[in-house]
Amino acid sequence: MTSNRYNRFMHFNRLHDWNLTTAQARDLQNRLALDVCRLGNVAEPRFIAGIDVSSPLRARGMGTAAVVILEYPGLELVETQTVRGNIDFPYVPGLLTFREAPLILQAFEKITHTPDLIIVDGQGIAHPRRLGIAAHLGLFFDIPTIGCAKSRLCGTYIEPASEAGNFTELLDNGESIGVVLRTKNNVKPLFISVGNKISIDDAIFWIMRCCRGYRLPEPIRFAHQAAGNFKSENN
Repeated sequence: MTSNRYNRFMHFNRLHDWNLTTAQARDLQNRLALDVCRLGNVAEPRFIAGIDVSSPLRARGMGTAAVVILEYPGLELVETQTVRGNIDFPYVPGLLTFREAPLILQAFEKITHTPDLIIVDGQGIAHPRRLGIAAHLGLFFDIPTIGCAKSRLCGTYIEPASEAGNFTELLDNGESIGVVLRTKNNVKPLFISVGNKISIDDAIFWIMRCCRGYRLPEPIRFAHQAAGNFKSENN
């Protein structure tokens, strides 16, 4: 997979195959979660990627994965790659990665710009086994990755104040696993967590820097549209 930015081959880790039972998938998550790095910062990214998937959640069927690349700081869309294919893994809460990641990796193989930061529509470590789709993909890509979810998978929190930029901790059994971040005044917050190789403070910073008047940060908003998800970004 070539990269226009560096004029070199871009590789990602081939950690495992996807032909797993649900029990094997949970065991794999427990083991891989130990490899996630919850520290790191991104100074001045040139390219930021957004990832989203459109699929029928509660059934096997077809899905569409989208990877978009935006150039920072203007956040102009410079590349979009999509892959449509079969979703073979059953719907099981907490195992979303095993439904969506195979298509995402196929789409990622097609990109020609190497991102410095990846924002995934889904959970990072804000997950019962601390390995949501953003954290799992972060280990594959070995690039700073942020989980940016529209709803909570686990944990408890206090509602943040209504102005954009306010946030509260997301806690699970006493452990801080992310934040609940208000990205637009008087609009539902987002659930932000570390994916890999970034601190939660830096994750908050970059999510807010990527929000341009909508609830969703621009990389996710563009990926959302490219994958065929056209519901209002304010919902």
